[in-house]
Order: sequence, then structure tokens, then C-alpha cells
Amino acid sequence: MRVLVGDIGGTKTRVGVFEVDGVECTPVEERSYRSRDYPGLTEIVVDFVGSSGKDCRAACFGIAGPVTGRQMSTTNLPWVVDADELETRSGIPTVALLNDLEATGWGVAALEQSQVVTLNPGRPDAAGNGAVIAAGTGLGEGGIYWDGSVARPFACEGGHASYSPTDELSDRLLQFLRHSHGHVSWERVLSGPGLADLFRFMVSEAGETEPNWFLEADHAGDPVPAVSGMALEGRCDISVRTLELFARLYGEEAGNLALKVMATGGVWVGGGIAPRIRRFLEDGAFMDGFLAKGRMRPLLESMPVRIVLDDRAALLGAARFAASLLTT
Repeated sequence: MRVLVGDIGGTKTRVGVFEVDGVECTPVEERSYRSRDYPGLTEIVVDFVGSSGKDCRAACFGIAGPVTGRQMSTTNLPWVVDADELETRSGIPTVALLNDLEATGWGVAALEQSQVVTLNPGRPDAAGNGAVIAAGTGLGEGGIYWDGSVARPFACEGGHASYSPTDELSDRLLQFLRHSHGHVSWERVLSGPGLADLFRFMVSEAGETEPNWFLEADHAGDPVPAVSGMALEGRCDISVRTLELFARLYGEEAGNLALKVMATGGVWVGGGIAPRIRRFLEDGAFMDGFLAKGRMRPLLESMPVRIVLDDRAALLGAARFAASLLTT
């Protein structure tokens, strides 16, 4: 049987077809769309089904934003996604909507060892709940409840919880971001736009002006590849310090999430940014932030922490969820 799946983000929407056999899900075809080029998800799905996916029995879409029913509004896109409309327009009899981090939670259980990199091995017999955190266009967070026999992913909107500084530098960062945004959430720090703001903050801390290469990239619409590229190539000290700070703060919030869901079964770091700045996450700053929780440090040391290298984990998870709809 075949299922249609999608991973909908603020920048990019991926749609694909998977062949499913029980819990085994094999990709057949995939296409990527620039999200903002379309008025809504329905138009993308109709375009895709026009050439592919006509024989799909079910569909599932992982979407960045709070999903509370059959209809939802995306956080970083001006879209309203309606499952009933998708069923009618696509001709697929069963369509489900998931938060994208819930979809990723379904996907991480099926990842191969080559698709992750371990930041912390944790206990060899680690078991229990899990946590998923993913910085990209926004910051997604989710949990995986272990009921003793079955893992049950669930969504949350923890990325929009208030950012909490832990030292004087972070205090000044909060003041800097409050100037622009009023309420400062963790997403304002740990996201593509957040990384750009971190660079602006670090420039101001150094008493310098924003360099021309940054201004040009910012004017073009996305300075993040420029900042990360300069850091990875060692061509800009402020970019390096920005990525180091980003990695530590990413670890701090991942540790917060791990404590809140008691993620003794493991923490997965997904999203588009982590694989690109993998070196900075592996250098120790991420785990320093993750473990800096006072008396809870031993508990956090016991939790496995992994970077998800495969950026199709949410697609795989959506396929596994769609497959479950065909067996119930």
C-alpha cells in the first residue's frame, strides 16, 4: 500500500509517497516546494497528486504549528490547513494532520545508526520517555511518552515559552532581543532568524558594526548561511563566537525539555540547523548547556542525546503514522 506524506515548514514543504508494509516504510518519490510560493498546502498537494500519489490510501502531513483538530493555522506561514478540504481536493480517503515534531517523534524510532550522531551515550540500558527538539525556521519541541510497551509521540509548543537567561551575557541578550520583539521566546533565540539576531548581538557586544558581507546577505533575505559559513571556515571570530553561544543555548533548552518530560529514553536534536553546524554541537558547548542544571546533572548525564542527520525524519514519521491509520 502507498501513503502520501508531507513535512511542512516555514521555508520549505516536502511532499512524498511511501510504500508501506506493516511498520516498514520505503520512500518512492519526493518533491520539494518553496512554501511561500503557494497560497496554501492544498495547492501543493493537488499539484503533486496530479502527477504522483493518485493510488495512495491515506495521507499524513507534519506541520510546523499547533495542531488541535482537523484544521489549523501555521505559525510561520499565512496558511490555514484543513484536513477535510485536503481529502476532497486530493481524492485521498483519509488525511491526518500532525505537528511536525510529533511526526519527527514517530520517525526517530526507525532511524539507522548512520542517520544519527551521538553527543552523549547515556545509560546503556536507557529506557522511558523521549524528547525531540528542532531548530530551523522556528523552534519545534515534542515528547515521546513510553507507556511500558508502546512509544507515543506528542506535540507541544515549548519553543514559544519565555527565554530564560543563565548568566550575564544571556541577561544582556534578553535585553537586546526584548528591544526588537517584546516577548522573547526560545524560538527568538534558537532558529534561523534567532541565529541572525545572535550575530547582531555579538557584533554589538564587540563594539563593532555589522560587516558588509552580513548586510548583503541580510538584504538578500537569509544571512544565516553566511554566518554559519564564515564560522565553519574560521574566517570571522564573531561568527565563531555566535555559533558557540548558539550551541550552548541550544543545549540549555534541550536540557530544560528533557527535564520537563523526564526523557530518560533519549533526546533527539532534529531540524535543519543541527546537521549544518554539527561541529559546533560536538565541540562540547551543547552538552555543557544541557548538563548545567545543578542537582539534576546526574539525571541528565544518564540520558542519551543524538543529532538527527537525516532531515527526512519527519517525512518518515508521517509515513509511519499514515501506515498506522491503515491497520486500525
